[in-house]
Amino acid sequence: MKLSIENLSKTYPNGVKALNNLSLEIGQGMFGLLGPNGAGKSSLMRTIATLQHADSGNVIFNYIDIVKQPEELKKTLGYLPQEFGVYPRISAKELLNHYAILKGITNRKERKESVNYLLSLVNLYQHRKKSVHTFSGGMKQRFGIAVALLGDPKLIIVDEPTAGLDPAERVKFNNLLSDISDDKIVILSTHIVEDISDLCNNMAIINNGELILQGRPDELISGMDGKIWTKRVNKSDMEDITKSNNVIYSHLNSGKPLVHVFDEDNPGNGFKEANACLEDVYFTAIKN
Repeated sequence: MKLSIENLSKTYPNGVKALNNLSLEIGQGMFGLLGPNGAGKSSLMRTIATLQHADSGNVIFNYIDIVKQPEELKKTLGYLPQEFGVYPRISAKELLNHYAILKGITNRKERKESVNYLLSLVNLYQHRKKSVHTFSGGMKQRFGIAVALLGDPKLIIVDEPTAGLDPAERVKFNNLLSDISDDKIVILSTHIVEDISDLCNNMAIINNGELILQGRPDELISGMDGKIWTKRVNKSDMEDITKSNNVIYSHLNSGKPLVHVFDEDNPGNGFKEANACLEDVYFTAIKN
């Protein structure tokens, strides 16, 4: 099972170049797509999902040319966009049944079994009679996964699924994604580095519509060993630290900035070697 993206480019009418000759190969399992806001992640996801056309390039999924055969792709595609609307005053069971009809599941018995199974899978069966618009953010996202799983798709796209979720709901949702990815390609598009680190066996970083880096998270992290240095500093010292070091990012720790520096050698001046993490990989990649 393979998704091949070849030389994909897309420029919007306002002149924004969302994708710039981007090529990427994605295999079975959970694949993380990481990048800042405006990097081109959503544009890539919408293009793969045939919701928009690229200006040039090809996307092939298991011998399906999605440009020439979009209807064939839709038969095996599940898509959870960043935001999706729901009908008010319709129960979860009724709404999922409606989506199943739209998906082409016409046999009533098969549709009922599928709806009940998917609601159980996403841990919403006990809430099946409640209106979806009353659900919490995490429950709505899990319902969205149930919709995406209708028809047993082999390619699933989820776009920024945990943005805005509380920590407990985020853990539940990530566990669900992990459970469904064994025999499918699941593309997780996000700007939350920790989600990629926890879930994905392969990943890519894109920025300004271009592929910056691709590989296994653990291998990308090990490639940073001995090159990341850290130090807690006073806020008043940040300007001087930034001028004299290759600062990739900083965050507050006990009220003081904890600075991360990329350097092949110890920069001295009180910096200590840090255990590299995926955030170090990410910030180094998008800075260079």
